[in-house]
Amino acid sequence: MTSTATTTLPAIAFLGAGSMARAVLTGLLNPNVTVLGGIRATNRSTAKADELAGIPGVTAWATADEPTANRKAVAGARIVIVAVKPVMVLDLLAEIADSLEPGTLVISVAAGVTIATFEASLPESVSVIRSMPNTPALVGKAVTGLSAGTRSSDTDLELARSLFGTVGDVLVVPEEKLDALSTISGSGPAYVFYLIEQLTATAIAKGFTPEEAAVMVNGTFLGATSLLVASDLSPTELRRQVTSPSGTTERAVWELEKGGIKDLFDRATDAALARARELAGH
Repeated sequence: MTSTATTTLPAIAFLGAGSMARAVLTGLLNPNVTVLGGIRATNRSTAKADELAGIPGVTAWATADEPTANRKAVAGARIVIVAVKPVMVLDLLAEIADSLEPGTLVISVAAGVTIATFEASLPESVSVIRSMPNTPALVGKAVTGLSAGTRSSDTDLELARSLFGTVGDVLVVPEEKLDALSTISGSGPAYVFYLIEQLTATAIAKGFTPEEAAVMVNGTFLGATSLLVASDLSPTELRRQVTSPSGTTERAVWELEKGGIKDLFDRATDAALARARELAGH
């Protein structure tokens, strides 16, 4: 998880400033993080670029106004984060390839685009790491998966680990596991929010007001996850502590199991994985 330790990173360029890039950038603005050479960012929208440019330590350009914005941003950057939509990646790499200095580390946050695709589009002097962060990066609670490329060094991997460590936990996995990781931690916040949404609807159906339901459900999820973090016990053991034999919780859990909740999660994540592979194919 994030800590109070000081982190020093070299100049970083963000190409694309969508929600995920903004979340990671937020972590770099922590007082304990120093980015030598500053942060550069590009975005198609002039309004978003102006907003980014208003952040101390960030220089931003809108590609709509400055055709060479991406090339300007990567010039002299040690780390380049490619955060555009997957369909835009190949054109972007072709645009910046000859502006990247030897030794540059390119980090992809583009879902479904393989390391091989990046490496084939960039000079051999440039290394590539693929990443899969999730949206709790906005509050410093992300889980980010990292996969090393064939040209990346231990130093490159440590740089990426330090960067994403500013917004949460980091797991280094082989690339063949990264799409599966995305179906768990990448999409996982949506599953949690969906469960909260459904339990809230159930509470309202039982006669509680939306405000009362929010207090009960949001507080219960927050309390349960906080207890899990603070405890040495597994989720299974913590669940058993709440589930008295022949009690109300046991009956509720039995209904969930009868409904095939494990199979439902298996099918849902399998569907997400299939879609990730479709995106990679495109």
